[in-house]
Amino acid sequence: MTDEGITKVAELVKDARISMFTTVDADGRLVSRPMALQEVEFDGDLWFFADDSSDTVSEVAANPAVNISFSSGDSWVSVTGNASVVRDRAKSEELWNSFVEAWFPDGPDTPGVVLLKVDTHAAQYWDTPGGKVVQLYSMIKSKVAGERYDGGDTGTVQLD
Repeated sequence: MTDEGITKVAELVKDARISMFTTVDADGRLVSRPMALQEVEFDGDLWFFADDSSDTVSEVAANPAVNISFSSGDSWVSVTGNASVVRDRAKSEELWNSFVEAWFPDGPDTPGVVLLKVDTHAAQYWDTPGGKVVQLYSMIKSKVAGERYDGGDTGTVQLD
């Protein structure tokens, strides 16, 4: 895992509060659902709270391969990794915040609350600094000039 790779992914996901968490169901189909990323400094792991009785948790237990995708105003990131179910009261307390209470009103003592830890492998990203206005201007400019649109910075970061 490279420090540069971690820094790049951390920079791109820092403002993304909600991600799409994709698992594989029992029939081998991909299933995505929105999940809140916990605010911790990215070190190669991503953390989520979940309900132990949820499809997400049972799918992770059966097949740990996951994809987490993020979108903010001017960047998109797709992260692959393996997830695991973590039952650790101290870690739950460390990550607990008022945002999580909307789903788990009894705090870390809520029956069935668990953590999902994603050990990341790689991230694919597309970063368009300046946001939608700059992106639209660049698209119009390339159309007028008859040149291929340069959509910004894109790449793959190996994290493991």
